This record gives sequence, structure tokens and C-alpha cells, in this order.
Amino acid sequence: MPDSKKVALIGTGGTIAAVGAGPFDLIDYDDNGHMLDVGELLAVLPALPDGVEVFTVALPPISSTGIYFEHWQKLVELCAELEASHPDLTGIVITHGTASMEETAYFLNLTLKTRVPVVMVGSQRPASALSSDAPLNLYNAIRVATMNEARGAGVLVVLNDEIHSARDVTKTSTYRLQTFRSPDFGVLGHCDADEVAFYRQPVRRHAPNTEFDLAQTRTLPSVGIAYSHTGSDGCVIRALTAAGMPGIVLAAFAPGCYSSAEAAALHDAVAKGVVVVISSRAGSGRVGDGIEIRRAGMIAADNLNPQKARLLLALALTKTSDIDEIRRMFQTY
Repeated sequence: MPDSKKVALIGTGGTIAAVGAGPFDLIDYDDNGHMLDVGELLAVLPALPDGVEVFTVALPPISSTGIYFEHWQKLVELCAELEASHPDLTGIVITHGTASMEETAYFLNLTLKTRVPVVMVGSQRPASALSSDAPLNLYNAIRVATMNEARGAGVLVVLNDEIHSARDVTKTSTYRLQTFRSPDFGVLGHCDADEVAFYRQPVRRHAPNTEFDLAQTRTLPSVGIAYSHTGSDGCVIRALTAAGMPGIVLAAFAPGCYSSAEAAALHDAVAKGVVVVISSRAGSGRVGDGIEIRRAGMIAADNLNPQKARLLLALALTKTSDIDEIRRMFQTY
């Protein structure tokens, strides 16, 4: 078929592949210990999108709460290998648990060097559940991976008929199907029955044209997150500093403020060479690059949430500890 499109489907596990004890097992399905491999998951679909060929690549299934740097390295390497070994490859879809999907997506958005579209997908309900969102989410992710508009858009996340940018999206609800949101800017597009429709493209720098190269990175520096709250005495910040963390992200009160005790602990951390980034616990909105933050030698996270600010800071620290240079990265990505 001359117009056929080829998509690689990488399976990492997650709710999308889970099989519960019955159709109403919507919470304790992991306890059942049964998970579909990626080939079995693909077979759940009654049909593939017209003109699309999908081949599967299985990785050991893992809870998304356990995914970290070594798994991200493997995904980056695997995507590069797939693109190199399949010159006719149209796109890549990665199944993933939703708990940490936004972090994997953003990390890949900062480090992938592949030029074909990469789409991440998961589900809120296991494949075995009544009204599971797994099959349609997977079907739509495959559709998006074949779109010309997806090429050059960075890593995308597809769930609930919506297309999100990896930089902007976050999980906002424990069980609801509409959990993934891009609070400040909204979706990139929709997956409807008649067509996949894109309406905007990400502007911030993203894969594959980034300065971060995992081929030159053996370990990821440890960066801790402290959370502002009334009565905070800065003990978490001091503990992270004492633990030798080279970087700390503060999930500050909106719009980027903190208690006097936290301020003292942050100033002490900076004096000891720790790079401090101020994010917000609000869930949306920018932390401004204001006088107080600059005067204290700290960096504003822009509108990155704490967990994404942590990843960008960790990658930045693989290249430099210069505050001005890291500040530039937060203004770029």
C-alpha cells in the first residue's frame, strides 16, 4: 500500500495495560497481577486507523511511580534505534502509566533526538474495565502519531480525545477521565471521529532541537522539592541542603512567595552553592522573575510546575551551575 504509514508502539505497562478482577475493578486492579503485553493491548483494538501499520516493541512493564532516569535513557535510545532501523517510520507511540506520565513526557521533550512524532498515551481505567478509556486513547494516539502537524511539535500526550504538549500538560484528578489538562494554554487539538484537528503549536524549545544530550549524561543530579505551607519553618529546605542536593525547587505560595523562615533556609542553601528554583504550588500561572528572587541569587520557574521544574533543573545541572545560564534555560524551555 503506497500510502501506508508505519507506527512503532512501545509498551511500558501502566493502567492502560492492566487487567482487573472484573469489569468494575477500577481501583485495585494492580493487585490482580495481570497485565497485557503490548501486542495483546494492540489486539484489543477492533481495527487500526486506515492505512496504518503498527508494530510493537515490548519493554518490561513497570509502575509509572517507579520510572526514572534509567528507563528514560532506554526510551531515548530505543526511539533513536527505531528511527534509524526503520527509514519509513512515521511515528512512535509510548504507552505509560498516568501517575508520572507528565514527567516522562517532559523529560523526553527535553532529550529526544528523533524527528518522527512521539506520542505518549495511557488510560484512567484498566483495559478490562467497563467503559475503559484504554482502547480509544490508544487508537487516537496512533492517529496523532501519523499526522503531519505532530511532526516538529515535540512530545505529545493524548488522552480523552485531546492532544496536549508535554511541557504544558499535568494530571489534575485521581480518577476522572478528563484528568489531563494544560492549565494555562489549553489543548493543541482534538481527536474526533471524523478527523484529528490541530489548532496551535508549542513555541518553547523542545525535542529534537535541544541542548541536552543523554549520550553525554551518565547520571542525573538529585534535585529535591520543598512545599510551602503556613507555619513552614524551612526544615525541609535545610534537610535537602544537608543531604547535598545540588538543586532545590520550592513549590512556593502563589505567585512565588514564601515564609521568612523559608527565606532564611533558601538564602543559606544558595550561600552553600545550591541552585534554587522558585515554582508555585498553585497549579498554573507564572512565577515572575522579580527583584527578590534575583537579589537572592535564585531562579524563577516561569510557569513550569514543581515536578517539571525539577527535571529541567536536573538536566541544566548536567551542563552548568552558572545561575544566569540556568535562568536562560528556564526562559527557553
